[in-house]
Amino acid sequence: MTGPLKRSGLSYNHLRESLKNTPLFKGKTWRLAPHSWPLSSSLVRDIETLGQACLDFLKALETLYLRSLGNKKLLRNEILMAPWVANYLDRGKPRYLVEHGRHKKIRGQLPLVLRPDLLLTEDGLALTEIDSVPGGIGLTAFLNRLYGQVEGGIVGEGDLMLHRFYDALASLAPHRHAPFIAIVVSDEASTYRPEMDWICQELQQQGRRVFCFHPDEIYPLGGVLHASLDGNPERIDVIYRFFELFDLPGLKTVPYYFEALDQEEVELSPPMRPFQEEKLGLALFHHRKLSQFWRENMPRTSFRALARALPRSWIMDPTPLPPTAVLDAPLVGGNPIQEWADLANASQRERKLIIKISGFHETAWGARSVILGSDSSREVWSRGIQRAVAMSGSHLHILQEYRKPKRIPHRIYASPDESFDMQGRLRLCPYFFVRRGRAELSGVLATFCPADKKIIHGMRDAAMLPCRRAD
Repeated sequence: MTGPLKRSGLSYNHLRESLKNTPLFKGKTWRLAPHSWPLSSSLVRDIETLGQACLDFLKALETLYLRSLGNKKLLRNEILMAPWVANYLDRGKPRYLVEHGRHKKIRGQLPLVLRPDLLLTEDGLALTEIDSVPGGIGLTAFLNRLYGQVEGGIVGEGDLMLHRFYDALASLAPHRHAPFIAIVVSDEASTYRPEMDWICQELQQQGRRVFCFHPDEIYPLGGVLHASLDGNPERIDVIYRFFELFDLPGLKTVPYYFEALDQEEVELSPPMRPFQEEKLGLALFHHRKLSQFWRENMPRTSFRALARALPRSWIMDPTPLPPTAVLDAPLVGGNPIQEWADLANASQRERKLIIKISGFHETAWGARSVILGSDSSREVWSRGIQRAVAMSGSHLHILQEYRKPKRIPHRIYASPDESFDMQGRLRLCPYFFVRRGRAELSGVLATFCPADKKIIHGMRDAAMLPCRRAD
């Protein structure tokens, strides 16, 4: 029902003017809501537990990758080797990047920013992805501040996100009193340049030396990376990489980054370790042969949280099987399948599955490679399977169980003077900044889409708003 806004909240005009005066995304708009999204204390605790679980998972994934690479035992008391894991994670990557990711100098390096994508379902939270180069940091920080003017309990209230983002990056240069931090944004990520510029401006007002640059603006002097401010070269202490690794071939100054990293003249986050940015890593968590490895290498609380939240996932490897073998894959008509092409015969009910590319590809972000089987025609579904199989030699895809977000209402503006309770589905994107080995929850961005949208992402029909503790 549409009607006048009866409860206090941010006015439509105030929201519109605030976003107009501080544009945070290039060419993007969304619906406005008078109130932030309420989260129960128990849900906030679950989110915090999942954030630490994501960090613990990435630590264990490094161990798995390196042991697989050396064909070493994975378990303490059993003989289990898995050289195929490294093959999966390295597939399709340029040699120089793979070798860099393996280098002893960067062993133990993990992303400092983590954003799991969480769907709110009837059975709790479903974790569909872990993003270590996420957009929305500036937007969420801005919305926290904006909605915090009229509401208490905002997750990351005040400027907590800005402070923790800076502290995480500055921790990479502990011996520098005021490190020079360069946020480097590629052309491919230009949509997010406005929010990165805003972050830098806000931190500069607090006396921090944080500046936003295009990759071409970084240059070497005497083997040390610099950027120019007011015509003067400034030595860079820390680079925050806001570009995907598949963008590297188009960035002409990137060889200087590798040289400076090799000479330990600069720190960079997230590290350029491609095995940390493959979605198939989460599918490995469900692999039958690796179950005991994850139990041994993750804290119990984190293992259990990830096991509950992570939908079952499979790697779409089309390697031929013996005639008597079957795939570890969803059933079709109640029967196991022998090859991925058999999935084309699945009924619509059996196609509650998502196909998406694992990573290191221009379609690996923003839901551009995602096919939801139950919402697609048989022809589209079949083509998606064929494409995944055809690309497997260089770009693996994963198949993931679809956990449908539940329908819930939230108040949305219909006009400057009227609002209504829209029925929709929710994605929560919590932002964690890593300090001293802990993932600290510093803000949550809610994306609320109309109920007829099956795949939730930022769109003009959605509302994007911060979250608050409701009790």
